[in-house]
Amino acid sequence: MQYYNQNTKIFLNGEFVHANSAGIDLFGQSLHYGYGAFEGLRAYSTHNGTRIFKAEAHFDRLRKSCESIGLPYKWDNRTLIEKCYELLEINNLRAAYIRPLVFSGSNMHLTSSEDANLMLAAWEWGPYLGQHLLRVNISSYERPNPKSFHIDAKISGQYINSILASTDAIRKGFDEALLLDQDGYVAQASSENLFIEKDYKIYTSPLDNIFPGITRQTVIGICKELGFDIIEKKLTIQDVYTADSAFLSGTAAEIIGIKQVDHIIYKEEWEHSIGATIQRKYKNLVLEQENYEVII
Repeated sequence: MQYYNQNTKIFLNGEFVHANSAGIDLFGQSLHYGYGAFEGLRAYSTHNGTRIFKAEAHFDRLRKSCESIGLPYKWDNRTLIEKCYELLEINNLRAAYIRPLVFSGSNMHLTSSEDANLMLAAWEWGPYLGQHLLRVNISSYERPNPKSFHIDAKISGQYINSILASTDAIRKGFDEALLLDQDGYVAQASSENLFIEKDYKIYTSPLDNIFPGITRQTVIGICKELGFDIIEKKLTIQDVYTADSAFLSGTAAEIIGIKQVDHIIYKEEWEHSIGATIQRKYKNLVLEQENYEVII
């Protein structure tokens, strides 16, 4: 898909510039080593106007991601949120995906950067994995060992692991991949968190070797609000195979149901599952049709 045209503007280092003339630092660590941090936010067109869901939580995580790898973070998050709204207005977007990216300056050494740049971009983007029930496989690729780096940070280079897993899944005829951790437990999808339903309870992996998704936390909150039992436990492959139903969550993907894992097709109709109820409640929440919490 085309993410920008000759009229599209981005916010780069304090000013709005045309995306096609921004230029790239060919000697930056981000380009050579994946030394950068990013976020993904969604803006929704609501009856209250355009609203960015959980903006403060996303920018707070961006700051923490940069700090975890020694990448300077010199920006005020409240100002950046305001710039996001301005960016949407400039590009005439009411509902959009927003990508903040912090990337390093020139440095060919394997040392922390003393300089950093920030970009904000936005484009129209439907649910990342589409809107149909997914066919997923247990990947041969594993989640990185948590002792190798900060797996709770959204670092650019870490997503090579996700690219390899999802590309392999698609090549095999699936829509997405589920990755195991180093101990053989099912951790998450390539860029989404996993939930399974079994005997009217919802289960999800604990924060040991998964990415702590903001949407994941929102789903947990919805479960508690609606009175559904939500249990964090290490999930085996057999747990996933024998579940009644399952779904993924993420800012880009939102909430999307799973039809099949490897050769196992879930028998429960998605429309009758707890996941489908959570999906509907989540949509009401982001569109401000349900007052579960304040959206900033």
